[in-house]
Amino acid sequence: MANLSNIKHIVVLMLENRSFDNVFGFLQPASSQFDGLKDNATAGNDGVAPWTRKNGMTDYSKIPSPDPGESFKDIQQQIFNGGATPTMGGFRANYAANDGAADDIMHCFQPDDLPVLSQLATSYAVSDRWFASAPCQTWPNRFFAHAGTAHGYENNAVEGFPFPMQTIFNELDGIVPWKIYFHDFPQAALLSRLWPHFDHFRQFSEFLNDAAQGHLPGYSFIEPMYYPNLGVPPNDMHPPHDVEMAEALVAKVYNAVRASPNWTSTLLVITFDEHGGCFDHVPPPAATMPEPPREGHFAFNTFGVRVPAVVISPYTKSGTVLRPQGSTPFDHTSIIRTVRNCFGIAGPLSAREAAAPDLSCALNDEFDANRSPVAVTPPNPGQLDVSAVLQKQVNDLQDLLQIVAVNLKRYADEPTIEGLLQRILESKDPDPPRANTAGKASETVRSAMEAVLAKFSAPGTPGASGNGANNIYRGH
Repeated sequence: MANLSNIKHIVVLMLENRSFDNVFGFLQPASSQFDGLKDNATAGNDGVAPWTRKNGMTDYSKIPSPDPGESFKDIQQQIFNGGATPTMGGFRANYAANDGAADDIMHCFQPDDLPVLSQLATSYAVSDRWFASAPCQTWPNRFFAHAGTAHGYENNAVEGFPFPMQTIFNELDGIVPWKIYFHDFPQAALLSRLWPHFDHFRQFSEFLNDAAQGHLPGYSFIEPMYYPNLGVPPNDMHPPHDVEMAEALVAKVYNAVRASPNWTSTLLVITFDEHGGCFDHVPPPAATMPEPPREGHFAFNTFGVRVPAVVISPYTKSGTVLRPQGSTPFDHTSIIRTVRNCFGIAGPLSAREAAAPDLSCALNDEFDANRSPVAVTPPNPGQLDVSAVLQKQVNDLQDLLQIVAVNLKRYADEPTIEGLLQRILESKDPDPPRANTAGKASETVRSAMEAVLAKFSAPGTPGASGNGANNIYRGH
């Protein structure tokens, strides 16, 4: 049987804002071996059961729409519904309060709605014991994946930018090669300790090239496309973005890894940062606090809502439902723990990471270089309304990332990373002029990242840690 010593390359793709039940609740019949949905799993919510099909509806790819509530306050209502115990009974009430049709938040996909994710989940391992790291929004949960903590912020908080936390990438630097691959603007760029390593931020097309040439780094973290680009919709799966675009991205990543010369020593993890307001029936358990709480803030002593997670390798038995051996479930700090244990990097970054189980239990079969499927077929989305995609109002995540991008670009003429950091700390504008449509915001963030990387990832640039990135958007 294999162990982490057989793995030389870890690849993580983290998508946006879907719960386990929303994506995989009906993947197979609910049982003691698979904590999925039963037909009568109402869990409160005015007695409305999760559903997959509705009379008169034919397209489920953009549901729920509008975007559900995902702030800390929203999630408290979804989990507790005004009570003291986590009943998971407040999803309909919260969605109605956020101007949604209450029944829509109880929609869950059938396997044939998400053929790529479903095929990979059944061909390798799916975990029904992976929780978001906190009952919080995107930024806090992605910070847990990189730094083992959200630094005490329950919500996407511009006032915390630039965020100062140490990351697993910093601890790998100079020991294990790593790259953060992105499409338009990487959320990881909010972490100022990564700024001296901007040369490690690479456009997604380079991931495909690295995989094809057998040059995958030890640790690859992939961020999806948060904004439309030239009329192509985002592929992050953030409601109400078209899930077929995310399916196509998953297929592209898997097929690149599966065909790579690095396949025989690669572990691929596909997961989601948080549930994004989508229904799940399992109450989040207690969690180890990452550090003493900030006064007046959430203690981060519970996990967030369950999220989908698929773990793939040539050592992973088909049909595995992955659960940790102990009582502590997987969360995003399990990624850090796995990277650390795989490459022998001392730690931890936080008490939460120290308590996290790694993913070595996914290496549960004899090696099979020909393990199927060899490739998965991406969906072929229908005719796209290019104008509507570009003119769509920015969502909260897109708007906040745009604020960060504007601040970064404003001071990109600073000669050093230290100067860039100081100028932003002194002069950060939490409400700069910015675009209010997704198409224009996409132009803003791409321009900002191009300016920053052109300045700080060139060889010999003060603060750059290695080779430069020429024409970072060449894939577009």
